[in-house]
Amino acid sequence: MENSFEKNNMLKEFYIPTYIFMPESSVEQVSHIPSCPVIVFINTRSGGQLGHNLLITYRKLLNHAQVFDLLDETPDKVLHKLYNNVERLKRDGDTLASEIHRRLRLIVAGGDGTAGWLLGVVSDLKLVHPPPVATVPLGTGNNLPYSFGWGKRNPGTDRESVISFLKLVKEAREINIDSWHTVMRMKCPKRSPCDPIAPSDLPHSLHAFHRVPKTDPEDMEYSYTYRGGFWNYFSMGMDAQVSYAFHSQRKLHPEKFKNQLSNQKQYLKLACTQGWFCASLSHPMSRNIAHLAKVKIMKKSGKWETLEIPQSIRSIVCLNLPSFSGGLNPWGTPSKRKQRKRDLVLPPLVDDGLLEIVGFKDAWHGLVLLSPKGHGTRLAQAHRVRFKFHRGATDHAYMRIDGEPWKQPLPQEDDGKVVVEISHAGQVKMLATKDCIAKGINDSPMSTTCTDSSSSDDSDDDFTEERRNFGAALSFRYMNDVKKTVEA
Repeated sequence: MENSFEKNNMLKEFYIPTYIFMPESSVEQVSHIPSCPVIVFINTRSGGQLGHNLLITYRKLLNHAQVFDLLDETPDKVLHKLYNNVERLKRDGDTLASEIHRRLRLIVAGGDGTAGWLLGVVSDLKLVHPPPVATVPLGTGNNLPYSFGWGKRNPGTDRESVISFLKLVKEAREINIDSWHTVMRMKCPKRSPCDPIAPSDLPHSLHAFHRVPKTDPEDMEYSYTYRGGFWNYFSMGMDAQVSYAFHSQRKLHPEKFKNQLSNQKQYLKLACTQGWFCASLSHPMSRNIAHLAKVKIMKKSGKWETLEIPQSIRSIVCLNLPSFSGGLNPWGTPSKRKQRKRDLVLPPLVDDGLLEIVGFKDAWHGLVLLSPKGHGTRLAQAHRVRFKFHRGATDHAYMRIDGEPWKQPLPQEDDGKVVVEISHAGQVKMLATKDCIAKGINDSPMSTTCTDSSSSDDSDDDFTEERRNFGAALSFRYMNDVKKTVEA
């Protein structure tokens, strides 16, 4: 075993001095340049007491200034301040700041929603050299960590466990994954029950976007646009309904959700009571996907086409990573015959610009994923997806982005509408261990990349303005801020 001296010496490879974060601090003379400087973000609400314990351990091992509790400081503000200061230091000739900028890696501990929040912020920064991200599994499903080899069980929070994790971060390789932009537009007439969604009820990665309407200014009060993004999946239907019930119960009774095992038991219990295992009055046929919305997809050709959804499908998933519902792969591996017949890519890749669209009839259908060749109903692979909800089908639908659900009101009047569109939005960098199950283009010589989004037919596209960023953070222009600071 390593002695205390060796461990402390090793920890220097991750250490970032305080002055790198805080312009008001005195510049430190540091002789050693860390090979793997990290910034750690921890959601202390995740994993019961684990998040809080993890925060304490990281702060003991590293500089307190490089470990952040997301309940106290949001990642957009932290990174905005950091990059402003780093650019200023680089302009002053600080070699350490330049090397930290080049070698920086991020660690985020929390559920999939927390990880998605940070990825959205990094995407909105639009950095020339964005830092890759490692994910600590502190949620219930932990699909993002599992996809890249970080496991799906909540980790140890003691000194030895954290040091072992840091070693993996140092050894991890970078892998690109697709980012997916989501725009949801609601148009509701006056006196309509279709009200806007409260910000507190939205996922971290979905934000209201105030768009000035081109028509009557009075319509502004009744037109709402939300934008955001995801990296793992967007789902709609019964699975999102169960997830919404779970999150609602956790908010009301946090004492019942103390650890991952108890959370999974509560989730299974809610799946039964919500009718996910059997048809019930809580989920009539009118809420099946085909009755709720008209779905269109765009493939490599760049032309919109209608996607036929079987009448029995109660849940639809647009999947980017090979992990859903706690590590299951609903797409599976299509046979070569099905691949040729349905124009499918084999295998699904995380950086090919395509989403795998899968449907489920019920939870029993989902249980087939536990078998070696089990899969859901494969519907398509697409570069863009559009859901246009039927008026009057029901008063709401349940949706979910990377583990975070919400209850979406739907219009009941003839002049109301709700449209959700998903489109490719570039890529982000993740860190992957040797146990990574996600595959990229470089791992699969049989695949080809999808046509770039700029070549798509956008003749009927009015979402261009909303696609400028995810909305997970401000559109940072830290170079401009630095210039202003220098000039002042």
